[in-house]
Amino acid sequence: MSAEFVVDLAALSANIRTVRERVAPAEAMLVVKDDAYRHGLDSVVSRAVAEGVTWFGALDVCTGVAVRALAPDARVFAWMLAGRDDVADALGARLDIGVGSAALLEDVAAVAQTRAVTADVHLKIDTGLHRNGVRPEEWPVFVDRAAQLEALGLVRVVGIWSHIGEASDADDDDARAVFDAAVAQARAAGLAPQKLHLAASAAAFARPEFRYDMVRIGAFHYGIRSADGPSEAELGLAIVGSLQAEVEKVGRKDTIIGAGYVTGLMSTAAGVLTAATPGGRLPVTEIAAETLRIPHWDNAEAGQVVTLFGTAPADSATDLAERLGTIGEEIVLRLASDLPRTYRA
Repeated sequence: MSAEFVVDLAALSANIRTVRERVAPAEAMLVVKDDAYRHGLDSVVSRAVAEGVTWFGALDVCTGVAVRALAPDARVFAWMLAGRDDVADALGARLDIGVGSAALLEDVAAVAQTRAVTADVHLKIDTGLHRNGVRPEEWPVFVDRAAQLEALGLVRVVGIWSHIGEASDADDDDARAVFDAAVAQARAAGLAPQKLHLAASAAAFARPEFRYDMVRIGAFHYGIRSADGPSEAELGLAIVGSLQAEVEKVGRKDTIIGAGYVTGLMSTAAGVLTAATPGGRLPVTEIAAETLRIPHWDNAEAGQVVTLFGTAPADSATDLAERLGTIGEEIVLRLASDLPRTYRA
């Protein structure tokens, strides 16, 4: 099987600059969860550091620890922690910790006390998405407790944050009102958060009032646009990753390509996915485990390269996702973790 994910680091650099200019004066956090959206954590973080990125969103502590090794001077934010062992690892790596429950706040304080350190925390209010976070009715008691722990030197409340659904402007406006009320309550409790962050990719680009001090940008940094939204070109983004494979066998009617569903392609994409070939865009008629089949084209020969999604003239990940009823992130995140990657500077 010849499939590989080709990652254009120059495109990543261009997107970092575009995002930074678009959201200024807010800071842009580069989210690198899931092995940098399958683009490769080591290469993405190293390139981002060279481009001056100072905040990374890691999601989990394991990723955060890996980012810290690559970016010793950056701020690294992790928000999916499970118990005191995770907290200890996070504090050992100097991670900023997203705290979305009273229990986790107590775990952070207990580990910080044991280690004689102060934990940098970002308190999460549930603004209605119910992904996690402290419910508004529990928030006043929560921020009072955070203020007590801050006075004891166990935590430093660096930020307040949340997720929003981005399902409609009206829903997002309601979420923002909850967020603003939570910030006001936190300040009334004596807290002075330096970083307020609510928006991810789409809201950060479309709605300046959602940017606050910082925005968390994942998909857009990789050139993955939102479904049913503006095109990559309209957003000023370049596609960073492309799934490519070589022709393995040429028949009289069909051509066999060295990629299949073990690479992460959905087997149900047959009849929906098209391949950009030297003979033009052609439909993928069958997806097997390690190969896929497309119609023959004139002068097809073994070793020629086709692009299954990514850069033009192929579909982008989101183009394909829209026809499959999903989002562009899922198309990329389904790629096999052991799929070879090739980097272009």
